[in-house]
Amino acid sequence: MQITTPLNSPSFTPKNRRMVLLAYECLCTFEFGIAAEAFGRVDEVLGHPLYDLRVASLEDGVFGAQGGVRMVVDGGLELLEDAGTIVIPGWRNVYEAAPEKLIAALQKAYQKGTRLVAICAGSFILAETGLLNGKRATAHWNSTEILAQRFPEVQVEHSMIYVDEGSIVTSAGGAAGVDLCLHLIRRDYGIEVANRCARRMITPHLREGNQAQLIQQPVPQRQTKSLAPLLDDLRNHLHTPMVIEQLARKVGMSRRTFIRRFYEATGTSPGEWMLSIRLEKACTLLESERLSIDDVAEQAGFGSPETLRHHFRRRFKTTPTQWRKALRERAMMPAC
Repeated sequence: MQITTPLNSPSFTPKNRRMVLLAYECLCTFEFGIAAEAFGRVDEVLGHPLYDLRVASLEDGVFGAQGGVRMVVDGGLELLEDAGTIVIPGWRNVYEAAPEKLIAALQKAYQKGTRLVAICAGSFILAETGLLNGKRATAHWNSTEILAQRFPEVQVEHSMIYVDEGSIVTSAGGAAGVDLCLHLIRRDYGIEVANRCARRMITPHLREGNQAQLIQQPVPQRQTKSLAPLLDDLRNHLHTPMVIEQLARKVGMSRRTFIRRFYEATGTSPGEWMLSIRLEKACTLLESERLSIDDVAEQAGFGSPETLRHHFRRRFKTTPTQWRKALRERAMMPAC
């Protein structure tokens, strides 16, 4: 059966677009701002926000947030009752227990099928609910040991930037929250919409969750030449083989310096970076029913469908055909 969608609409939308951000006294404003920016802004193509965003507070009336900010929000924990997704942006202190009413509300929401998302120390709140027992989770690198000690039944991933367990998703701190938000948008709306959000936020896209939190030298002390033009050129020529020596000569560097500078700029190796770009392109192409798997493999720079299938299985634990089938099934779901 052929699936058709209106012009300028995503190929699929989440079943329940209602998203609730949790706010609290001494709110972590950076983590909260990440979620509000990613999920609450109007999409430039669709003309409306991707989610029906609400903010629920533990406190009544006006309360304080980090940085001298005062908050007034939409309502209390009753807003969690009809949410499709609940986002917990950080927490006051990794040793401070969450109020029992919040724990009960999150447990009830999860049992009803609500997706629970935690950024940074928000993972400690989810761990308190017991819903992370036997599941993988992560948090900021400076608190994962504490998470593991306090909640030994949680399978703590100490270096991953985010962990997707389906109905529960957790991330590390800082900019990893951006990666988590883009990952959720990619899950719900497809890679093209996620890429638009990434461009608007001026951030790299398609950083996989298993990428390490810590980069040896995230900001080099001296940067005489930018790799940005080269990266743009590589994105536009996916069929070109990556020969490190040739790329290094192109930017006037030795092979060793080029590899080091590439890692500083992207957080990964040239080969892994190009693989991610090709997979990103393949995911975008799979959203079109008109292209065969052979066509997708060719246009994404894999050369053969066998190579495409190999990398899909290794990275996504699925096949291109199953990926496309999942997109089709989501497209048939009614939007709430």
